[in-house]
Parts: sequence; C-alpha cells; structure tokens
Amino acid sequence: MSDERRVKKLNTKKKFVADGVFNAELNSFLTKVLGMEGYAGIEVKATSTSTEIRIKAAKHDELLDAGAKRVREIKSLIEKRYGFNDDDNKVELTIRPLDYDRAFCAAANAENLKFKLLSGTPVRTAVNNIMGGVMRRGAVGVQVMIAGKTRGQRAKAQKYIMGYLISTGEPKKEFVDNAVRHCLMRQGAIGIKIQIMQSVERKVGKNIQVMPDFIKIFDPKDEDITKIVPGVEFAQRNRGGDDMQN
Repeated sequence: MSDERRVKKLNTKKKFVADGVFNAELNSFLTKVLGMEGYAGIEVKATSTSTEIRIKAAKHDELLDAGAKRVREIKSLIEKRYGFNDDDNKVELTIRPLDYDRAFCAAANAENLKFKLLSGTPVRTAVNNIMGGVMRRGAVGVQVMIAGKTRGQRAKAQKYIMGYLISTGEPKKEFVDNAVRHCLMRQGAIGIKIQIMQSVERKVGKNIQVMPDFIKIFDPKDEDITKIVPGVEFAQRNRGGDDMQN
C-alpha cells in the first residue's frame, strides 16, 4: 500500500449541505461582530490548498485603518472554529468595499436604525430619517417594516414606503437589496426589515443590467435646422424633377 495521502471524494449532496452550513454560520457570526461597520455579505472562494473569504462592509476604510486588530482576531476565531492552518489548509481574510454607494446598503441602514431605536428615538422619527437619507442620495425607492411592541403592550406591524419599489419577479432579486435585523428592547423584540431599490440600471462585471420595462430616451442630436426640408416641399421638388424628365 502506498504512503500517499488518499483524498476521500465527498458526496455532491453532502458537499452542498456542508457549504451551505459553512456560509450560514459565517454570515451569522460576521453579522454580530461587524454589524456597526455595515457588514453586507461574504464571498467564499475555495481551492485545494487555501480558502479566501471576502467580506463586504460599508465602512471598510475605517475597519482597515483602525480595526486591523479586530480583523486578525476574527481570522483567528475562524481558523480555530473550522480547523484552518497555514500548512495545507490556509484561510485568507480580505475586506472589500461595496460595489455601490454605501447609503444604498440595506444592512448598514438596518444597523443604523437598530442603534437609533436602542437609543430611545421614536420609531416614526428614526424611520423617516433613514428613508430621507436614502432618497436624497438618488434611490428609486425604499421600504421599512417595523414589527413588535413599538408602543404599548399590543404588538403590531408598521410599513413605511417612499418612492417606487418592485415586489415580484426575477428583477426583485437583482435590483432590490434586503436586510433583516432584530432589536432587543426592554418590552420585547422588534423586527426590522429594509428594502432598497437604488436604480433601474446596475453594473454586473463589464456589462450593465437594465430593468426589463425600462425605456431610455436619448436627447436628439444637434443638427442644422436650415437643412431640414419639410415633407410638402420635398414632394413638390421631386414632382418637378419628374415633369422635366418627361
């Protein structure tokens, strides 16, 4: 028997389940740790020798400048939890900025709204402040839902909408950013859900993806108006030329 290390082939179904559990646990952990920095998702790229974890954060510059120690601590916790090492299974942690304006990040706005509610700001005032800031930056629409005991002992759900927001179909997954947070108040838990539609066009790699029902009308070109001949005069000129030929 050879001394070479045999690689056990993992079942495809079990591999998908393991990857899903890994992403879910990592996403939940980073949401708690990097909530105030505007954590907005991860990208995991795994090879046979290393695993790269790209963390998207709204305040990536502040996290890289003042939070380098925190990034090293997070990397150390991930290595201990999932058994990564520097020999044959290395993990690399990178902080990436968002592909769009961080004012349109639903996760960052949800954390901001959660902080406002915990500090005692009235619900309507806090929500209007968040929605106004998003719409002033040029968003198409924003929706905020608050559910729980906001006032009194009776739990209720409140929905605030500003602008235009699609709610069905495949474009909802591509153009609407969602975020859900839970705010633990003294009277009970309050649920926060924010949906932001930033534009009808978005850049995907080198291409630009457009909403299916969006029609863009371009400005007319600058042309010399004196050279434009009206239709009646043009027909008379053609008729005169035909009579001369006859």
